[in-house]
Amino acid sequence: MVIGIDPGSRATGYGIVEEIGGRLYCREAGVIRLESGSPLEARLVTLYDELIEILTRFKPEAVSVEKIFTAKNSLSALKLGHARGVILLAAAKIGIPVHEYSPLEIKQSVTGYGRSEKFQIQEMIRTILRLDGKAAPDASDALAAAVCHIMSGRTKAVYDRALEREGVLKR
Repeated sequence: MVIGIDPGSRATGYGIVEEIGGRLYCREAGVIRLESGSPLEARLVTLYDELIEILTRFKPEAVSVEKIFTAKNSLSALKLGHARGVILLAAAKIGIPVHEYSPLEIKQSVTGYGRSEKFQIQEMIRTILRLDGKAAPDASDALAAAVCHIMSGRTKAVYDRALEREGVLKR
């Protein structure tokens, strides 16, 4: 089971994805809404508390989160960095390894195109996870991060098996 997290200082998406028999299932997805009128430090405490509750309840094997990217607004990028720091802290506190992927890697793994739009990611997540409807954009992005991690693990396993067959990799 993997939790994908889409960080934000006002809304942080999360999505729990589990692989059973080669099929991916969404266990839960949602958005942690943080009061925009509250001081940043109060929002970060709320984010931390909510994440600890979710991580404790689901006990995922891994956390998949989007890598930091350069934003046009440096203040927004700084606030995003604070939210990411809280995510990393919560995962470390519970003892769950964190894996980071660029936005391009996440989009590529889910849609096959690294410059996909939000609506394309939502639609592919709905299809891959067989959801009845589209998840909210922040939740879809989080689910996409979880799916990306699972897919990259599948790719590594196939690659390792090929290397083993060739005698390059020994276990």
